[in-house]
Amino acid sequence: MMDEITPKVSRKDLAMTLAAALLGWMFDGFEMGLFPLVGRPALRELMGPEGSAYIGTWFSIIMAGFLIGAACGGILFGWLGDRYGRVRAMVLSVATYSTFSFLCVFVTAPWQLFALRFMAALGMGGEWSLGVALVMETWSSEKRTLLAGLIGSAANVGFLLVALMGLALSKVINKLGAVIGVIMPRSWVDALLSNGGWRMMLLLGALPALVAFFIQIFVPESKKWEHAKATAPKNRIIDIFKGGLGKAAILGAIISSVALLGTWGSVQWIPSWADKLSNQLPQAKSWAQIWSAIGAIIGCIAGSYLAHWTSRRMGYFILCLMSLISCQYLFRVSMPFGGQYLLWVCLAGGLTASFFGWLPLYLPELFPTRIRATGQGFAFNFGRVIASAGTLWAGQLLNAFKEDYAKMCSIITLVYVIGIVVIWFCPETKGRPLPE
Repeated sequence: MMDEITPKVSRKDLAMTLAAALLGWMFDGFEMGLFPLVGRPALRELMGPEGSAYIGTWFSIIMAGFLIGAACGGILFGWLGDRYGRVRAMVLSVATYSTFSFLCVFVTAPWQLFALRFMAALGMGGEWSLGVALVMETWSSEKRTLLAGLIGSAANVGFLLVALMGLALSKVINKLGAVIGVIMPRSWVDALLSNGGWRMMLLLGALPALVAFFIQIFVPESKKWEHAKATAPKNRIIDIFKGGLGKAAILGAIISSVALLGTWGSVQWIPSWADKLSNQLPQAKSWAQIWSAIGAIIGCIAGSYLAHWTSRRMGYFILCLMSLISCQYLFRVSMPFGGQYLLWVCLAGGLTASFFGWLPLYLPELFPTRIRATGQGFAFNFGRVIASAGTLWAGQLLNAFKEDYAKMCSIITLVYVIGIVVIWFCPETKGRPLPE
């Protein structure tokens, strides 16, 4: 159970490992932020005026499919990472979600968007478990708190980046058409830039392909994984439920589900809510996502340090309580789109995202090295399955409430009550080394 069996790692290798994980997770955040920003204009174009009544349904179906794809990908690529190495699996996961995100540019129907987003999510889901395992196994234990916060924040930097790009695109879209019209047919330009340029935004989802080459060339493999591979039997997914690990896997899945459902069932709908609240002001959804992402970047760092300053369980309890209070206020107190609204979006976005600084710190502490990526991949991505079901339910509530986003989100965010209770049944791991 010694934590420091890893041979000394050079500063260059440490830097390359951290850069790969942060860049990969940043582009994951970029990928996650794309659809909340472009979903409504994309569906309006693909479905036409006669399908406008079903936008909420298709929006929730596509988001749910994305979450299920991410869950499947997290388990699949986590197993590949434990079997064949963190770095090889990371390259494959990044290449997968880059390729299928690029193909979304060419869709002509909602079901095609659903299928390609599902495939893109397979790769995106693997990035989290692989990147967390690689960083936590390579860096020393005293750095884990900061690293967990940085990993969570990196995703929200990507979330912020896509919002800034959306805001910039809305301001230069007419000029951009003249520029790219020089290098491609006018019909292509019109297709890329119509309805707010949602196809152009999806085209940018192919950028992570560059990260795959970076990972392959510069990033060293985890020495702890190499040691475990040489000394331990080959991993099987079922192993995460053996030897007393089953309880940790199930509890880890429940607390991940609370965090993910709270986010995907409410905060991810805020850009669409802002779009409706502002009477489709072109920049409204981008500004809402920007302020939510700013709060989330700060919240992820704060979430990891809260667990360090208090304890793992107390930190999670506080995050659930504060998320519940902030979301209930945001979604139940009527306020127009404006400064006060964006301030509360920032606060709620920060608190609900803070779990993604806490989870990279806690989940690796539950599983030994040879099945760490599989175990934490299962826990985190089972949460995505639950969140997908909650997202479908949210879509049905949205239709029932006649597109009243606030009312729907106020109900979904009651899920934090479950986290307030369940966390006290989870093991306390503060101060313990990563299990070998």
